[in-house]
This record gives sequence, structure tokens and C-alpha cells, in this order.
Amino acid sequence: MRKPGFAGAARLILHPVRILPLAFVAGITIGACLLLLPASHYSSTDDAVMPALFTSVSAATVTGLTTVDTATFWTPFGQTVILLLVEIGGLGIMTLATMLGLIVGGRLGLRTRLVAQAEMHAVSLGDVRPLLRRVAVTMLAFQGVLTVILTIRFRLVYFDDLPTALWHGVFHAVMAFNNAGFALTSDNLVAYVGDAWLIFPICVAVYAGAIGFPVMAELFQGWRMPRKWTIHTRLTVWGSLGLFVIGALAFLAVEWTNPLTLGSMGGWHRIVTGIEGGIMPRSGGFNSIDYGDARPETLGISTVMMFIGGGSASTAGGIKVTTFLLLAYVILAELRGDPDVMIGKRSIGMQTLRQAVTIALLAVMLVATTTLIILSMTDFSMQDVLFECASAFGTVGLSTGITFDMPVNAQFVLMVLMFLGRVGTITVASALTLRRRAPRYHLPEERPIIG
Repeated sequence: MRKPGFAGAARLILHPVRILPLAFVAGITIGACLLLLPASHYSSTDDAVMPALFTSVSAATVTGLTTVDTATFWTPFGQTVILLLVEIGGLGIMTLATMLGLIVGGRLGLRTRLVAQAEMHAVSLGDVRPLLRRVAVTMLAFQGVLTVILTIRFRLVYFDDLPTALWHGVFHAVMAFNNAGFALTSDNLVAYVGDAWLIFPICVAVYAGAIGFPVMAELFQGWRMPRKWTIHTRLTVWGSLGLFVIGALAFLAVEWTNPLTLGSMGGWHRIVTGIEGGIMPRSGGFNSIDYGDARPETLGISTVMMFIGGGSASTAGGIKVTTFLLLAYVILAELRGDPDVMIGKRSIGMQTLRQAVTIALLAVMLVATTTLIILSMTDFSMQDVLFECASAFGTVGLSTGITFDMPVNAQFVLMVLMFLGRVGTITVASALTLRRRAPRYHLPEERPIIG
């Protein structure tokens, strides 16, 4: 077999699927270097190396897990770097580069459109340019409106000066829409527990960011006609609503009498916090209660929600809602004895089903393996480590508080999980494989015993 020359090797490296992981690695490296600058932190440079790298990975992957206190360890300049990393990571590094190229040049080349299509999960090349425009408008609109609402609330209740209130408004608005759990207070949102004027707008932005840009674009065009929605939009919208209701009711039922969480609150504050508890584990990462005090049932339910995640081509992580529901439909079709997997009046192709199974199994393997690895490195409980790994893979950012106390090698494991959760398991796997070749023959079939 003839080996590819330099041009062939360059094409392999510059393939759209391979560019995405490399772009995130480059962005993380630049972010870590900026956070290492003396102007970014209050500690010595030696003490800032690991926090800078971990925070850069967490911000670029829009996770929110931290090994230091964001409010006291990083300077305003360092916090600004984190904000920019989150904005770039949420939008997508290659999507941002494509948008800048469109603004400057006014045209998109074939390779540029292929890269943007791969990152945004656009259906066709013709969808790329209008989708880019909608993505930019949507992000700016949500973040702008949320900034105004939060700034007013911060100024009226929590801060005496407008600049501080404005900075908190901008920072939390960017974090909310991009589903990153960074906050400018040492206890995240615990200081604002039960404040509906803050919690509800943040929850709405988190939910919108986790829906996904293609779904938002379709809803803007035909939100009044659900019957004409694509299968992807139906699965994402109804699946997200269902998971939110289940998560909120389960959170309220389990924690209602827990004196360390909801039990000490008034009725309205419990409901506000319960709604937050149904949304944030999906990918938001903000918390107004200490999850280290939550009951084991809550941690278990939240772990499942973090593993599922949000919508495809969104700022959320996890295996995605569509993948989870497709697997449910596969099980339903098998139980019914149906030859095809059908949703509504459409059948789902075998390639799509294989992709869903691959993503789910790779995710299970990654979370389980990394949980065992971290367990071998630390003395933490199985539940706490599994919760942390699911949070990292789902790019959520919730924690029971063990991230701060993890050894450096365990933190590296979490960084790998955050990276894979944002870029995508199947994207990384495809980027590492050799070029595909069409088979020239088919082997005889054989049926092993299943079950």
C-alpha cells in the first residue's frame, strides 16, 4: 500500500473533524498562558500553573469546575480571560473563526464551510451561513437582555455601585447562556438562594443555551407549528422539557425535608431552588445549595442528568438528549418486534442508530474508567467521584467539593474528561482513526446469542 505524501498527510490533519480537537487544544493553551500572567492572579506564578491550566480547560469547555476560588484567586483581568474563554468555547472556536472570516472576507470557502458544518451540526452546507448569523444574533440577544435584568437586580439589592453590579451582570449572563458554572462569589449562587429575580432569568438562559442553535433557528421560524418540526427538534424540545420536569420534581421530593438544603427554607424559596435543581444538572453548573450536603438520591439523579446533557450543537455537554431518546426508541422497537426504529411517521437510519450506540457506549466507558482511576488515586467515596466525573464529562461544573482537594494527577484526568465532553467522543475518535476505505467484499453473516 502506498503511503500518503506530504500533501496527503496535510489533508488528513486539516480534515474538518480533526481540526476541531486541535483548535480547542490551541485555545486552551493560549488561555492558560494568559492566566499565568502576573496580572491575572493574586498568587505567585509557581502556585498558579496548575490552576491556570485547569481553569483554562474548564472555561474553554464551558464546564465551570475549579480548583481555586474564582472570586479571590483571579484578578478582574483573569476573570475577564475566563469570560472570553467561556464565550469562545460556548460559541465554538471554529465557528467563531468562521464568523470572523465571513465578516472580513464576506465569503466562505468549501473547507471553511465543512469545518463550521461539523461543529454546528448543520444539515447541509447551505445551512451554514444563515445558521452562523442566527447563532450570533441569538447569543448577543440573550446575553444582552440577561445582563440588563441581572445588573438591575444586583444594583438594587446586593451592590451599592453600578460598575460592580454591571460586571456581575455581564459575567453571569455570559456564564448562564454558555452553560458554564463560574461565579464571582466564593459559594457560587448560595448567597442568592431563593431569589427568583436572579435564579429564574439565569435558568431561562441556561435552558436556552442547552437547546442547541439548530433547534433555536427552527423554533424561530415555526414555533407555532410543532407538527412541522423535524425529528431532531421534537426530540430535543420535548425531551428537554420532560427531563426538566422529572429532575425538578425529583429534586423537590428528595430534598424537601433535608435540613441542610431545602428543609430550612420557606415554601417559595424551596420551589425556586427546586426549579433550579431541575435545570442546572443538565449542564448549567450553577448551584445555590451545597451539593456536598445533598442526599445520595439527589446525587444519583443529578449524575444521570449530567450524563445525558443537553441538545446537540449547543453549549451543553453529555451524550445529548437526542442520543438518549434514540436509544430509548431502539429498546421500544425491539420490545415490540418492529423491524425498523420509527419516530412519528419517520424511520431512523441504521447509521444514525450506530452513531448513537457508539456515543453512549464510549461515554459509559470513559466515565466508568476515569471514576475507577480517580478512586485509585484518592480516598473519596465512589458516589462523590462518579458525580465529579459525570460533571466533568457533561461539562456541567457541579461538585460536591472534592475538586479542590484532588491530587494533580486526578485533576489531569478531569481535564481530559472535560475536553472529551466538549469536543465530543465520536469527534475525537474519528480524528484519531485512519482514512476510511469502502469495503470490496462482504463476509458471511453469523448471529451470536444475545441476552
